Amino acid sequence: MKITAQIILGFAAAAVAGAAIGMLLAPEKGTDLQMKIKDGAQDWLNQFSSLLNTGRDVAAQVKSKTQEEIQNLKAEFNEAN
Repeated sequence: MKITAQIILGFAAAAVAGAAIGMLLAPEKGTDLQMKIKDGAQDWLNQFSSLLNTGRDVAAQVKSKTQEEIQNLKAEFNEAN
């Protein structure tokens, strides 16, 4: 895993941990707190899933363009020879 991905995952994990600790320290009823944690976790998972899907889309585009450029370079090389 690249260092950038590790850093992003580290920040995400720290944000989740911070939010969970903040909720646990808040003076609320247990059931209200459980619902907040559940809703917050679901929101975070939805956002993370969206981010992963965007990353997959970008990676697919980069792969496609790279393959296209390789084909163009091969064609140019064959024409030069």
